[in-house]
Amino acid sequence: MMIILGIDLGDSRTGVAVCDRLEMLASPVTVIPERYIPHVLDRVAQIVLEQKAEQIVVGYPKNMNASVGERAEKCAAFAQELQARTGVETVLWDERLTTVIAHSALNETKTYGKKRKAIIDSVAAVLILQSYIDRRRIEHERSLQST
Repeated sequence: MMIILGIDLGDSRTGVAVCDRLEMLASPVTVIPERYIPHVLDRVAQIVLEQKAEQIVVGYPKNMNASVGERAEKCAAFAQELQARTGVETVLWDERLTTVIAHSALNETKTYGKKRKAIIDSVAAVLILQSYIDRRRIEHERSLQST
């Protein structure tokens, strides 16, 4: 079990989430309101140190037909550079529909306007990370059952 950071890289803002050491629950950390990727990388690297993250999960926005477009390529390059800067294992995680789900969740809580814009990216980062740690837990349980 380890502390894992989740990243939702956006054009204008980047959401960051973290899970507890038991990998049970993902929680929002911050939204980085920055477009310039070198600055985003600097801030995320700082958060990696602050949170003592042992792994980083970067949302990988494949197209609905599972093909890789320009956005996914940008996220892959970001993940590669982040791993080089931090020395922390960085993995890509399919985030298709994450933003749609985040918008639905905020609709349910009647979060609109400026408040919604301020938190949507951190909610997406939480969803990315939570789906990743849920998958890890399922795979771990399966491996225990097969032994």
